[in-house]
Amino acid sequence: MTLAPELDSRYAWLRMGITLAVAVVINAGMWLIISVMPAMQAELGVDRADASLPYTLTMIGFAVGNYAAGKAVDRFGVTVSIIGAAFLVALGFMVAIYSTSIAMISFAQLLVGLGSAVGFGPLIADISHWFMRRRGIAMAIVASGNYLSGAFWPLVLTGVLQDHGWRSVYMVMAVVTLGAVLPLAFGLRRRVSDGAHAAAEAVSAANAKSSGLSPTALACLLGVAGIGCCLAMSMPQVHIVAYCVDLGYGPAVGTQMLTMMLLGGVCSRLVSGALADRLGGVTTLLIGSILQCVALVLYLPSDALVSLYVVSTIFGLSQGGIVPSYAVIVREYMPAREAGARVGFVLMATILGMAIGGWVSAWIYDVSGSYHLAFINGIVWNGMNIAIMVWLLMRSRTRVVLQTA
Repeated sequence: MTLAPELDSRYAWLRMGITLAVAVVINAGMWLIISVMPAMQAELGVDRADASLPYTLTMIGFAVGNYAAGKAVDRFGVTVSIIGAAFLVALGFMVAIYSTSIAMISFAQLLVGLGSAVGFGPLIADISHWFMRRRGIAMAIVASGNYLSGAFWPLVLTGVLQDHGWRSVYMVMAVVTLGAVLPLAFGLRRRVSDGAHAAAEAVSAANAKSSGLSPTALACLLGVAGIGCCLAMSMPQVHIVAYCVDLGYGPAVGTQMLTMMLLGGVCSRLVSGALADRLGGVTTLLIGSILQCVALVLYLPSDALVSLYVVSTIFGLSQGGIVPSYAVIVREYMPAREAGARVGFVLMATILGMAIGGWVSAWIYDVSGSYHLAFINGIVWNGMNIAIMVWLLMRSRTRVVLQTA
Protein backbone atom coordinates (compact mmCIF):
# COMPACT_ATOMS: atom_id res chain seq x y z
CA MET A 1 0.00 0.00 0.00
CA THR A 2 1.33 3.47 -0.91
CA LEU A 3 0.86 5.87 1.96
CA ALA A 4 -0.24 9.47 1.49
CA PRO A 5 2.82 11.77 1.51
CA GLU A 6 1.69 13.81 4.53
CA LEU A 7 1.63 10.74 6.79
CA ASP A 8 4.64 10.64 9.16
CA SER A 9 6.01 13.72 7.33
CA ARG A 10 8.03 16.65 8.69
CA TYR A 11 4.85 18.71 8.80
CA ALA A 12 3.14 15.94 10.79
CA TRP A 13 5.84 16.16 13.48
CA LEU A 14 5.62 19.98 13.51
CA ARG A 15 1.86 19.75 13.89
CA MET A 16 2.35 17.32 16.77
CA GLY A 17 4.54 19.91 18.55
CA ILE A 18 1.90 22.62 18.21
CA THR A 19 -0.79 20.21 19.35
CA LEU A 20 1.26 19.27 22.41
CA ALA A 21 1.68 22.95 23.35
CA VAL A 22 -2.09 23.50 23.17
CA ALA A 23 -2.69 20.46 25.36
CA VAL A 24 -0.22 21.59 28.04
CA VAL A 25 -1.98 24.93 28.46
CA ILE A 26 -5.65 24.10 28.04
CA ASN A 27 -5.60 21.05 30.35
CA ALA A 28 -4.40 23.03 33.39
CA GLY A 29 -7.83 23.48 34.97
CA MET A 30 -8.45 19.80 35.64
CA TRP A 31 -5.22 19.58 37.68
CA LEU A 32 -5.31 22.92 39.47
CA ILE A 33 -8.57 21.96 41.15
CA ILE A 34 -6.72 19.09 42.86
CA SER A 35 -4.04 21.44 44.21
CA VAL A 36 -6.50 24.06 45.48
CA MET A 37 -9.01 21.56 46.92
CA PRO A 38 -7.66 21.76 50.52
CA ALA A 39 -7.70 25.58 50.38
CA MET A 40 -11.28 25.60 49.09
CA GLN A 41 -12.33 23.14 51.79
CA ALA A 42 -10.78 25.28 54.54
CA GLU A 43 -12.29 28.51 53.18
CA LEU A 44 -15.82 27.16 52.81
CA GLY A 45 -15.84 24.83 55.84
CA VAL A 46 -17.17 21.71 54.11
CA ASP A 47 -16.31 18.02 54.42
CA ARG A 48 -14.03 16.08 52.07
CA ALA A 49 -16.82 14.64 49.90
CA ASP A 50 -18.36 18.09 49.30
CA ALA A 51 -14.92 19.58 48.62
CA SER A 52 -14.42 16.90 45.96
CA LEU A 53 -17.58 17.90 44.06
CA PRO A 54 -15.85 20.62 41.97
CA TYR A 55 -13.35 18.01 40.79
CA THR A 56 -16.17 15.57 40.03
CA LEU A 57 -17.99 18.22 37.97
CA THR A 58 -14.71 19.07 36.21
CA MET A 59 -14.31 15.47 35.15
CA ILE A 60 -17.96 15.12 34.12
CA GLY A 61 -17.55 18.21 31.94
CA PHE A 62 -14.26 16.83 30.66
CA ALA A 63 -15.92 13.52 29.84
CA VAL A 64 -18.91 14.99 28.00
CA GLY A 65 -16.65 17.52 26.32
CA ASN A 66 -14.41 14.81 24.90
CA TYR A 67 -17.34 13.30 23.03
CA ALA A 68 -18.92 16.63 22.01
CA ALA A 69 -15.62 18.23 20.97
CA GLY A 70 -14.65 15.04 19.13
CA LYS A 71 -17.79 15.28 17.00
CA ALA A 72 -17.11 18.99 16.46
CA VAL A 73 -13.57 18.27 15.28
CA ASP A 74 -14.87 15.65 12.82
CA ARG A 75 -17.31 18.22 11.40
CA PHE A 76 -15.71 21.67 11.74
CA GLY A 77 -12.01 20.96 12.15
CA VAL A 78 -9.74 21.31 15.14
CA THR A 79 -8.99 25.06 14.93
CA VAL A 80 -12.57 26.24 15.43
CA SER A 81 -13.03 23.74 18.26
CA ILE A 82 -9.89 24.90 20.10
CA ILE A 83 -10.82 28.59 19.87
CA GLY A 84 -14.29 27.97 21.31
CA ALA A 85 -12.84 25.78 24.06
CA ALA A 86 -10.27 28.41 25.10
CA PHE A 87 -12.98 31.01 25.69
CA LEU A 88 -15.07 28.47 27.63
CA VAL A 89 -12.13 27.59 29.92
CA ALA A 90 -11.37 31.25 30.60
CA LEU A 91 -15.05 31.86 31.39
CA GLY A 92 -15.04 28.97 33.85
CA PHE A 93 -12.01 30.35 35.66
CA MET A 94 -13.63 33.77 35.95
CA VAL A 95 -16.90 32.35 37.30
CA ALA A 96 -14.92 30.37 39.92
CA ILE A 97 -13.06 33.51 41.03
CA TYR A 98 -16.32 35.21 42.00
CA SER A 99 -17.97 32.10 43.47
CA THR A 100 -18.98 31.99 47.14
CA SER A 101 -20.19 28.38 47.47
CA ILE A 102 -19.24 24.86 46.48
CA ALA A 103 -22.25 24.78 44.14
CA MET A 104 -21.04 27.85 42.22
CA ILE A 105 -17.47 26.58 42.08
CA SER A 106 -18.73 23.21 40.85
CA PHE A 107 -20.63 24.90 38.02
CA ALA A 108 -17.53 26.93 37.12
CA GLN A 109 -15.44 23.76 37.06
CA LEU A 110 -18.03 22.10 34.81
CA LEU A 111 -17.33 24.86 32.26
CA VAL A 112 -13.58 24.41 32.72
CA GLY A 113 -13.93 20.67 32.17
CA LEU A 114 -16.06 21.10 29.04
CA GLY A 115 -13.51 23.44 27.48
CA SER A 116 -10.41 21.56 28.61
CA ALA A 117 -11.70 18.41 26.93
CA VAL A 118 -10.61 19.61 23.48
CA GLY A 119 -7.02 19.28 24.70
CA PHE A 120 -7.28 15.53 25.19
CA GLY A 121 -9.33 13.09 23.09
CA PRO A 122 -10.04 15.46 20.17
CA LEU A 123 -6.36 16.43 19.84
CA ILE A 124 -5.28 12.80 20.12
CA ALA A 125 -7.76 11.85 17.40
CA ASP A 126 -6.67 14.74 15.19
CA ILE A 127 -2.96 13.90 15.33
CA SER A 128 -3.71 10.22 14.64
CA HIS A 129 -4.77 11.17 11.10
CA TRP A 130 -1.26 12.44 10.31
CA PHE A 131 0.65 9.25 11.20
CA MET A 132 0.62 5.61 10.21
CA ARG A 133 3.98 3.96 11.04
CA ARG A 134 4.52 6.07 14.18
CA ARG A 135 0.91 6.61 15.13
CA GLY A 136 1.24 5.08 18.59
CA ILE A 137 4.13 7.26 19.73
CA ALA A 138 2.59 10.40 18.16
CA MET A 139 -0.70 9.86 19.98
CA ALA A 140 1.17 9.12 23.21
CA ILE A 141 3.17 12.35 22.96
CA VAL A 142 0.02 14.43 22.48
CA ALA A 143 -1.70 12.56 25.33
CA SER A 144 1.32 13.41 27.50
CA GLY A 145 0.34 17.06 27.23
CA ASN A 146 -2.38 16.35 29.79
CA TYR A 147 0.14 15.01 32.33
CA LEU A 148 2.74 17.65 31.53
CA SER A 149 0.07 20.22 32.28
CA GLY A 150 -0.59 18.58 35.65
CA ALA A 151 3.11 18.39 36.45
CA PHE A 152 3.89 21.95 35.35
CA TRP A 153 1.11 24.33 36.35
CA PRO A 154 0.41 23.28 39.99
CA LEU A 155 4.14 23.37 40.71
CA VAL A 156 4.73 26.71 39.00
CA LEU A 157 1.72 28.31 40.68
CA THR A 158 2.41 26.95 44.19
CA GLY A 159 3.83 30.31 45.27
CA VAL A 160 0.79 32.17 43.97
CA LEU A 161 -1.47 29.75 45.86
CA GLN A 162 0.43 30.15 49.13
CA ASP A 163 0.84 33.95 48.94
CA HIS A 164 -2.37 35.11 47.25
CA GLY A 165 -4.87 32.23 47.41
CA TRP A 166 -6.54 29.97 44.91
CA ARG A 167 -8.56 32.75 43.24
CA SER A 168 -5.35 34.44 42.09
CA VAL A 169 -4.19 31.13 40.64
CA TYR A 170 -7.35 31.01 38.54
CA MET A 171 -6.93 34.60 37.38
CA VAL A 172 -3.43 33.84 36.11
CA MET A 173 -4.66 30.79 34.18
CA ALA A 174 -7.58 32.65 32.59
CA VAL A 175 -5.12 35.12 31.06
CA VAL A 176 -2.57 32.46 30.07
CA THR A 177 -5.21 30.27 28.40
CA LEU A 178 -6.43 32.98 26.04
CA GLY A 179 -2.99 34.45 25.43
CA ALA A 180 -1.33 31.16 24.50
CA VAL A 181 -4.01 28.90 23.03
CA LEU A 182 -5.65 31.26 20.52
CA PRO A 183 -2.46 31.92 18.46
CA LEU A 184 -1.51 28.23 18.51
CA ALA A 185 -4.93 27.17 17.21
CA PHE A 186 -4.34 28.91 13.86
CA GLY A 187 -1.29 26.71 13.27
CA LEU A 188 -3.58 23.67 12.96
CA ARG A 189 -5.86 24.85 10.14
CA ARG A 190 -4.56 22.36 7.52
CA ARG A 191 -6.63 19.19 7.05
CA VAL A 192 -5.50 15.69 6.12
CA SER A 193 -6.15 14.47 2.55
CA ASP A 194 -8.69 11.89 1.39
CA GLY A 195 -5.81 9.58 0.47
CA ALA A 196 -4.60 9.46 4.06
CA HIS A 197 -8.12 8.65 5.25
CA ALA A 198 -8.39 5.83 2.68
CA ALA A 199 -5.11 4.26 3.83
CA ALA A 200 -6.25 4.32 7.46
CA GLU A 201 -9.66 2.87 6.59
CA ALA A 202 -8.09 -0.17 4.91
CA VAL A 203 -6.02 -1.04 7.98
CA SER A 204 -8.83 -0.51 10.50
CA ALA A 205 -11.25 -2.63 8.45
CA ALA A 206 -8.86 -5.59 8.52
CA ASN A 207 -8.35 -5.28 12.28
CA ALA A 208 -12.09 -4.96 12.94
CA LYS A 209 -12.73 -8.20 11.05
CA SER A 210 -10.28 -10.05 13.31
CA SER A 211 -12.12 -8.99 16.48
CA GLY A 212 -15.56 -10.09 15.27
CA LEU A 213 -17.13 -7.06 16.98
CA SER A 214 -18.94 -4.12 15.41
CA PRO A 215 -17.50 -0.65 16.05
CA THR A 216 -20.37 0.15 18.41
CA ALA A 217 -19.99 -3.09 20.38
CA LEU A 218 -16.24 -2.62 20.66
CA ALA A 219 -16.67 1.00 21.75
CA CYS A 220 -19.10 -0.03 24.50
CA LEU A 221 -16.76 -2.78 25.69
CA LEU A 222 -13.84 -0.37 25.81
CA GLY A 223 -16.05 2.11 27.66
CA VAL A 224 -16.80 -0.40 30.42
CA ALA A 225 -13.12 -1.32 30.67
CA GLY A 226 -12.19 2.36 30.78
CA ILE A 227 -14.55 3.06 33.67
CA GLY A 228 -12.99 0.21 35.63
CA CYS A 229 -9.36 1.17 35.14
CA CYS A 230 -9.96 4.87 35.84
CA LEU A 231 -12.01 4.25 38.97
CA ALA A 232 -8.82 2.60 40.17
CA MET A 233 -6.54 5.31 38.79
CA SER A 234 -8.45 8.16 40.42
CA MET A 235 -7.63 7.28 44.03
CA PRO A 236 -3.94 8.28 44.03
CA GLN A 237 -4.27 11.02 41.40
CA VAL A 238 -7.20 12.85 42.97
CA HIS A 239 -6.46 12.37 46.66
CA ILE A 240 -2.66 12.28 46.98
CA VAL A 241 -2.54 15.93 48.12
CA ALA A 242 -5.35 15.45 50.67
CA TYR A 243 -3.78 12.14 51.76
CA CYS A 244 -0.49 13.89 52.50
CA VAL A 245 -2.31 16.63 54.42
CA ASP A 246 -4.03 13.97 56.56
CA LEU A 247 -0.67 12.30 57.28
CA GLY A 248 0.79 15.62 58.39
CA TYR A 249 3.14 16.18 55.45
CA GLY A 250 1.30 19.23 54.08
CA PRO A 251 -0.10 20.20 50.66
CA ALA A 252 3.30 21.19 49.21
CA VAL A 253 4.60 17.63 49.69
CA GLY A 254 1.41 16.24 48.17
CA THR A 255 1.82 18.54 45.15
CA GLN A 256 5.39 17.32 44.71
CA MET A 257 4.19 13.71 44.77
CA LEU A 258 1.50 14.53 42.23
CA THR A 259 4.16 16.13 40.04
CA MET A 260 6.39 13.06 40.30
CA MET A 261 3.40 10.84 39.56
CA LEU A 262 2.50 12.80 36.45
CA LEU A 263 6.08 13.06 35.18
CA GLY A 264 6.31 9.29 35.59
CA GLY A 265 3.06 9.10 33.65
CA VAL A 266 4.62 11.07 30.80
CA CYS A 267 7.48 8.55 30.60
CA SER A 268 4.96 5.72 30.74
CA ARG A 269 2.92 7.23 27.90
CA LEU A 270 5.96 7.57 25.67
CA VAL A 271 7.07 3.99 26.32
CA SER A 272 3.51 2.73 25.82
CA GLY A 273 3.25 4.60 22.53
CA ALA A 274 6.40 2.93 21.25
CA LEU A 275 5.12 -0.45 22.46
CA ALA A 276 1.77 0.11 20.75
CA ASP A 277 3.53 0.58 17.41
CA ARG A 278 5.07 -2.87 17.90
CA LEU A 279 2.56 -4.88 19.96
CA GLY A 280 -0.75 -3.14 19.25
CA GLY A 281 -3.04 -1.21 21.55
CA VAL A 282 -4.76 -4.13 23.32
CA THR A 283 -1.55 -5.79 24.51
CA THR A 284 -0.08 -2.45 25.55
CA LEU A 285 -3.18 -1.57 27.54
CA LEU A 286 -3.17 -4.96 29.28
CA ILE A 287 0.46 -4.52 30.36
CA GLY A 288 -0.27 -1.06 31.76
CA SER A 289 -3.36 -2.22 33.62
CA ILE A 290 -1.50 -5.07 35.34
CA LEU A 291 1.31 -2.74 36.39
CA GLN A 292 -1.18 -0.20 37.74
CA CYS A 293 -2.81 -2.89 39.88
CA VAL A 294 0.58 -3.82 41.34
CA ALA A 295 1.27 -0.16 42.19
CA LEU A 296 -2.11 0.20 43.95
CA VAL A 297 -1.31 -2.82 46.10
CA LEU A 298 2.00 -1.18 47.07
CA TYR A 299 0.14 1.86 48.42
CA LEU A 300 -1.59 -0.23 51.11
CA PRO A 301 1.41 -0.59 53.46
CA SER A 302 2.98 2.78 52.53
CA ASP A 303 2.41 5.85 54.70
CA ALA A 304 5.98 6.92 55.47
CA LEU A 305 7.24 9.93 53.51
CA VAL A 306 9.98 8.19 51.53
CA SER A 307 7.85 5.16 50.69
CA LEU A 308 5.03 7.43 49.45
CA TYR A 309 7.42 9.25 47.14
CA VAL A 310 8.68 5.91 45.79
CA VAL A 311 5.24 4.34 45.33
CA SER A 312 3.83 7.50 43.72
CA THR A 313 6.65 7.42 41.19
CA ILE A 314 6.03 3.73 40.54
CA PHE A 315 2.33 4.41 40.11
CA GLY A 316 3.02 7.14 37.56
CA LEU A 317 5.40 4.93 35.62
CA SER A 318 2.81 2.13 35.66
CA GLN A 319 -0.45 3.79 34.63
CA GLY A 320 0.42 6.66 32.30
CA GLY A 321 0.05 4.73 29.07
CA ILE A 322 -3.34 3.16 29.82
CA VAL A 323 -5.74 5.86 28.63
CA PRO A 324 -3.86 6.67 25.36
CA SER A 325 -3.91 2.94 24.57
CA TYR A 326 -7.70 3.12 24.35
CA ALA A 327 -7.36 5.79 21.66
CA VAL A 328 -4.83 3.62 19.81
CA ILE A 329 -7.26 0.67 19.88
CA VAL A 330 -10.03 2.86 18.48
CA ARG A 331 -7.83 3.98 15.59
CA GLU A 332 -6.71 0.40 14.95
CA TYR A 333 -10.21 -1.06 14.82
CA MET A 334 -12.63 1.73 13.84
CA PRO A 335 -13.27 3.95 10.78
CA ALA A 336 -10.90 6.91 10.40
CA ARG A 337 -13.62 9.42 9.53
CA GLU A 338 -15.33 8.71 12.85
CA ALA A 339 -12.12 9.01 14.86
CA GLY A 340 -13.05 12.15 16.79
CA ALA A 341 -16.42 10.86 17.96
CA ARG A 342 -15.23 7.28 18.63
CA VAL A 343 -12.10 8.32 20.53
CA GLY A 344 -14.17 10.93 22.36
CA PHE A 345 -16.77 8.36 23.41
CA VAL A 346 -14.26 5.87 24.79
CA LEU A 347 -12.21 8.53 26.57
CA MET A 348 -15.46 9.99 27.91
CA ALA A 349 -16.01 6.67 29.68
CA THR A 350 -12.48 6.66 31.15
CA ILE A 351 -12.95 10.21 32.42
CA LEU A 352 -16.32 9.37 33.93
CA GLY A 353 -14.47 6.62 35.76
CA MET A 354 -12.06 9.25 37.12
CA ALA A 355 -14.95 11.53 38.13
CA ILE A 356 -16.90 8.79 39.88
CA GLY A 357 -13.79 7.32 41.44
CA GLY A 358 -12.68 10.68 42.85
CA TRP A 359 -16.01 11.14 44.64
CA VAL A 360 -16.35 7.48 45.73
CA SER A 361 -12.88 7.54 47.29
CA ALA A 362 -13.81 10.68 49.22
CA TRP A 363 -17.09 9.08 50.34
CA ILE A 364 -15.24 5.95 51.52
CA TYR A 365 -12.85 8.22 53.42
CA ASP A 366 -15.71 10.07 55.13
CA VAL A 367 -17.37 6.78 56.13
CA SER A 368 -14.27 4.82 57.19
CA GLY A 369 -11.95 7.61 58.34
CA SER A 370 -9.06 6.51 56.11
CA TYR A 371 -8.11 5.85 52.49
CA HIS A 372 -7.24 2.15 53.04
CA LEU A 373 -10.59 0.82 51.79
CA ALA A 374 -10.52 3.31 48.92
CA PHE A 375 -7.30 1.73 47.65
CA ILE A 376 -8.88 -1.74 47.91
CA ASN A 377 -11.91 -0.49 45.97
CA GLY A 378 -9.58 0.64 43.19
CA ILE A 379 -7.81 -2.71 43.07
CA VAL A 380 -11.13 -4.54 42.57
CA TRP A 381 -12.17 -2.28 39.67
CA ASN A 382 -8.72 -2.66 38.14
CA GLY A 383 -9.20 -6.42 38.12
CA MET A 384 -12.32 -6.03 35.98
CA ASN A 385 -10.37 -4.00 33.42
CA ILE A 386 -7.67 -6.66 33.23
CA ALA A 387 -10.26 -9.40 32.66
CA ILE A 388 -11.86 -7.51 29.74
CA MET A 389 -8.52 -6.87 28.04
CA VAL A 390 -7.50 -10.53 28.37
CA TRP A 391 -10.82 -11.60 26.82
CA LEU A 392 -10.49 -9.15 23.92
CA LEU A 393 -6.90 -10.16 23.26
CA MET A 394 -7.68 -13.88 23.27
CA ARG A 395 -10.77 -13.39 21.06
CA SER A 396 -8.84 -11.43 18.44
CA ARG A 397 -5.95 -13.90 18.37
CA THR A 398 -8.29 -16.90 18.14
CA ARG A 399 -10.19 -15.41 15.19
CA VAL A 400 -6.94 -14.55 13.38
CA VAL A 401 -5.74 -18.17 13.76
CA LEU A 402 -9.05 -19.56 12.49
CA GLN A 403 -9.14 -17.18 9.51
CA THR A 404 -5.56 -18.05 8.61
CA ALA A 405 -6.29 -21.79 8.81
